[in-house]
Amino acid sequence: MPTKKPIHDHAALGPLTCFAVNPKGIRFETQEAKENVVLFLRQHLVVNVGWIALIALMVLAPTLFFPFFLRYTPMPQLPIGYFVVGTVFWYVATFGFALANFLYWFFNIYIVTNERIVDIDFLYLLYKQFSQAELTRIQDITYTTGGIFAALFNYGNVYIQTAGELPNLEFEKVPHPEQVVETIRTLAGLEKKPV
Repeated sequence: MPTKKPIHDHAALGPLTCFAVNPKGIRFETQEAKENVVLFLRQHLVVNVGWIALIALMVLAPTLFFPFFLRYTPMPQLPIGYFVVGTVFWYVATFGFALANFLYWFFNIYIVTNERIVDIDFLYLLYKQFSQAELTRIQDITYTTGGIFAALFNYGNVYIQTAGELPNLEFEKVPHPEQVVETIRTLAGLEKKPV
């Protein structure tokens, strides 16, 4: 009879991991010596489908559209070198677009430790935003899911309201939002409020 792994087991991380409970090998810049990572989160992998489909179309576009334009539209005679340079530029731009989207997804991470919540946002190539909230400063935690994909793949947004002047944190499109909320509530010692 198969048995479930206990929640305190350490999860192994792959390069595309979106949700890990008690992951091993995770460290971040401001982590304290006795601070343990309880949850490691990224946006759900399925949120990348849109830009990946667009990249596929962008890769195929020159092969499909250049012959059509050359045959059916009146164009002045251009040297073949112009088409080669244009095609190379198109593929470089496509690669840049794909890389920027992947880096945005890969480096926007959310970490829940036994002491605080950390939100690391990678906004541009050389700019990141680091937000954190101590578990003792958390006042309320809610989550929302909306749409067919969110319901089908079980992802949603988690909203964390903090006390005082601290910024509120938002985990966007993370897997298993209900489990994330329950884990943070347990760590913060918040009672689940009846609906």
